[in-house]
Amino acid sequence: MPDRHTLEETERATRERVQHLPLDFAASHALLSIYRAANAVRGRLTNAVLRPHDLTWTGFLVLWTLWIWDSMETRDVAESVGISKGTLTGVAKTLMARGLIDRVPSTEDRRLVNLQLSEAGLALMDSIYPEFNKTESRIVGNVDAEQLEIMTAALRSLVESSESD
Repeated sequence: MPDRHTLEETERATRERVQHLPLDFAASHALLSIYRAANAVRGRLTNAVLRPHDLTWTGFLVLWTLWIWDSMETRDVAESVGISKGTLTGVAKTLMARGLIDRVPSTEDRRLVNLQLSEAGLALMDSIYPEFNKTESRIVGNVDAEQLEIMTAALRSLVESSESD
């Protein structure tokens, strides 16, 4: 559900609330825009693509990570998806109960467990990802190719600077 205030209204209200503080408003507004964009995109993809397949955003991210990287240790899956190991435990149990992923004991250390997609999980990702990508294309459809390339490069820089600290 979209925010009831426009991005511009939120920026103006923020400026008014904290104008007495020595802040970098350009940085604040840029990151507010990223946050709002990410939430809007996530909501649209969840509602249009994932919900009909009874998937949560986090569940999809776990499936996508395993689809791209094959078998991974649970701690690496959690880190890659950006969730705690405890959260991953619950998500993994749900996905295992649906027959979408399998637990594979580590051959190196009995205490470690890897996760991988089952045949049903592979089939689901092969069928759902084109639909997901079609929605991604619609979302960025009003952004011309040059702007999209610039935006992607800028976002990569933000990710790199955020992950290097």
